[in-house]
Amino acid sequence: MSSKNDILNNVRRHINDKYDMPDLDNIAAIQYPDKLEKFMQMCKAVGGDARLLVPGEDVNEVIKSLYPEAKVIASNLPEVSIATVNPDNVDDPHDLNGTDLGIIKGELGVAENACVWVPQNVRQKVVYFISEYLVILLDKNEIVNNMHEAYNKLEFNDYGFGIFISGPSKTADIEQSLVVGAHGAKGVMVLLR
Repeated sequence: MSSKNDILNNVRRHINDKYDMPDLDNIAAIQYPDKLEKFMQMCKAVGGDARLLVPGEDVNEVIKSLYPEAKVIASNLPEVSIATVNPDNVDDPHDLNGTDLGIIKGELGVAENACVWVPQNVRQKVVYFISEYLVILLDKNEIVNNMHEAYNKLEFNDYGFGIFISGPSKTADIEQSLVVGAHGAKGVMVLLR
């Protein structure tokens, strides 16, 4: 028997009170009257931003106006014509170092915390983390109220990887100084269509 099993068996022997698991179907999770408005508000609260595109507005022009200094732009999305690098055509993920802007597609937004579910839809998933700035394109009709609803809708594709992204990367565990972009993008913009 392994030490792990020994420890678990000891814990089980010393448990006096046992409780039934809660009924997860009856959890009264938070609901918002306007999920879109709450999502956009929370995007700003977590340090990112969100913008609702006007019907017919060219996503490429919007992105160029938001990031005029971006030179290396990585995206495999067919509607993004300003991309200079397609992460699907890169063999070595290290070659994506120096990416100014990554433009990716989100599948699901969560109003309570501005998380966007991004299943891996590029060959080199490093583009999600190595890009200095990240633009996530999201369908405004794919916003749910809370994480309970989100987990019920999650799907994985052939890559078997996905991530929730909420605002720019940040940490404050070194000398209590906030560092933005420590292990991901310095800025995240969600463009809602």
